[in-house]
Amino acid sequence: MGTPVKRIVLSGYYGFRNSGDEAVLQSILLALQEQGERQGVQFVPVVLSVNPAETREVYGVESVHRMRPQEVWKALKKADGLISGGGSLLQDETGWKTIPYYLAVIRLAQWLGKPTFIYSQGIGPVHRISFFGWIRSVFRRCQLITVRDPESAALLERMGVAKAAIQVVPDPVMGMPLKGKPTHSNNAATDAVIGVSVRFWNEDRSDLNAVAEALHQLLETTEATIRFLPFHLPSDEQASLYVMERLREIYKHRLSITSDITHPQDMLKEVASCRLLIGMRLHSLIYGANQLVPVAGISYDPKIDQFLKRLDMNAVMNTKQPAASELVREAGRLLTGYEQWKLDKQPAIERLKNEAQRPAEQIASFYTKGRGMR
Repeated sequence: MGTPVKRIVLSGYYGFRNSGDEAVLQSILLALQEQGERQGVQFVPVVLSVNPAETREVYGVESVHRMRPQEVWKALKKADGLISGGGSLLQDETGWKTIPYYLAVIRLAQWLGKPTFIYSQGIGPVHRISFFGWIRSVFRRCQLITVRDPESAALLERMGVAKAAIQVVPDPVMGMPLKGKPTHSNNAATDAVIGVSVRFWNEDRSDLNAVAEALHQLLETTEATIRFLPFHLPSDEQASLYVMERLREIYKHRLSITSDITHPQDMLKEVASCRLLIGMRLHSLIYGANQLVPVAGISYDPKIDQFLKRLDMNAVMNTKQPAASELVREAGRLLTGYEQWKLDKQPAIERLKNEAQRPAEQIASFYTKGRGMR
């Protein structure tokens, strides 16, 4: 009797050239492959993507267009299950259409009689109370519910999802392995590279102006170089250039920007070569933690604070009241206390990395040992 083959549809924010969400996809694919091999099941992933051709080329998987209902229907009808996640899929901070889309995909799979799995999602913010009942109804029919932080679990409980049905696990990207060696040596303090991940958020650009002021002071007081790491192309590249343009001309030779990096493990390699990571993007901070690079988080969304809390840290700046002074102080402290930070945070980081594959492990177990997951 051969190894059972299971077709699994993956639904998420895939194909948009956002390194964080692509890292989620890569991490889930790798975890499914590893856990499938361990437990004797072969997974055939089918990814719902806004750019199926690129997704197929980059990851070597089947892919269909996420916004073409007939293609989604066919993929789900032929599938053995659906994974929804990870990432911040069920939130209405960026618009009201996001939650209905992702819930509709899950509900369609359930209507077709397919097992559905919530994979390390960040839930919320959900400002529209009218969504609570729909989320509760859909989640109660899922075979597995895993969320990436306690706050997401608490929000689901307030919606009426049973506490016993919810598991808190790390973001899947915590388990993403490094491919090859870092691209730059970063052993000496004089060669320190500060990685910077910024995005547009405040309309008046006060947040980016504060970052520029902080970086200016760091350039004046240290010998570090600064490498901008755009996580969402092309918008983060434009945000990076905005900050670069506000730094003095005499520092231009100490500034660089990565260009056109689309594979998440290539970006992870860039982060691994930094001595410090200053990040607005959640997954820039997760990449840093993954590689034991000290992180200084800039919060524009509760998910930043929730992740830092798992490392017993706080954001160094908030976009609601952007101020450069604390960012400068914390960055300086982390640059000089680089080794101590690694010693202090390594136990928590290793624990998160070890737990990151738990959802994939349970999904593989579902197909090999029966359906009594909960």
